[in-house]
Amino acid sequence: MAKRQLKGRIISDGMDKTVVINVERIKEHPKYRRRFKVHKKYKAHDEKNEYKIGDNVTIEETNPISKDKAWKVIKKTS
Repeated sequence: MAKRQLKGRIISDGMDKTVVINVERIKEHPKYRRRFKVHKKYKAHDEKNEYKIGDNVTIEETNPISKDKAWKVIKKTS
């Protein structure tokens, strides 16, 4: 089974080996068909502390690393 991948922007890098990514999606209202943005934050593993606030990154689902972390940063996107 393929692992899910999401794209988002790093909003915090204050923790050791962990970054917080804000993923933005566009949903559509079922009745009125108006589109709106939905945001969700994910904590992701960054082994070398190489990513900084504002970077656009791709994250991939993994086995749980800690209580809140079940994602890891794969690569930096443009």
